[in-house]
Amino acid sequence: MSDQALIELLAARLRQAEQTRAPITPVRAELAHGDAMLAYAVQQANVRARSAQGERIVGRKIGLTSAAVQRQLGVDQPDFGTLFAAMAYGDNQPMALSSLIQPKVEAEIALVLQRDLTADKHTYADIIGATAYAVAAIEVVDSRVRNWDIRFADTVADNASSALFVLGSRPVPLRELDLAACAMTLSQGDEVLSRGTGAACLGNPLNAAVWLADRMVQLGTPLRAGDIVLTGALGPMVAVTQPGIYTVQIDGLGSVRAAFSA
Repeated sequence: MSDQALIELLAARLRQAEQTRAPITPVRAELAHGDAMLAYAVQQANVRARSAQGERIVGRKIGLTSAAVQRQLGVDQPDFGTLFAAMAYGDNQPMALSSLIQPKVEAEIALVLQRDLTADKHTYADIIGATAYAVAAIEVVDSRVRNWDIRFADTVADNASSALFVLGSRPVPLRELDLAACAMTLSQGDEVLSRGTGAACLGNPLNAAVWLADRMVQLGTPLRAGDIVLTGALGPMVAVTQPGIYTVQIDGLGSVRAAFSA
């Protein structure tokens, strides 16, 4: 089988898993034992398929920003996925739990850009100047691979295990924030389920943003004004097994809620 035929086959398999909510076995063994380029090609095949159906790309997400998770998957860099408008929910807007397979939530800082990022090598100054504001966010990750049995190639092919995301409604300029020091709690009711800080995201969420901006230029699809960038988890993710409301509080950014309905 040619590489292109394999890419289309695995992309279709992942699409069907998402549509039927029936997870599949890992794809890494078929991707030349984890070939990253082929895995990204599978991801892009499904990005093209969604775009062809009229879905609108609104940004990118950065994954694997935790050093511990990178060690677990045997990699030394993050990965990225594509965000579509159909994936976006507002604060406390109900999301049907039945539309997901094995979801988890994680707290993140989202950047919304006001200028394009097209340099070959970006700096903090480039990212800060291009960012209109930051907001608290929750990413709902989900794997189309059974039991989250994933390695790097599996999550990359599966659009970085992305599903939905929720943006907070309090935009804050970066000059008012210390992104590395801001503390985060993720809770359900009175129970705190996860804690962390901005430093958990590659030492500083701006490190993740710089990496993504450089990577997207290398691929010929630079970040553009208006794009949303989910910079990566600030603490451990939490499995969602029943309907309920998960609240994230981030110093300086306020709160945002992910509401899962039956």
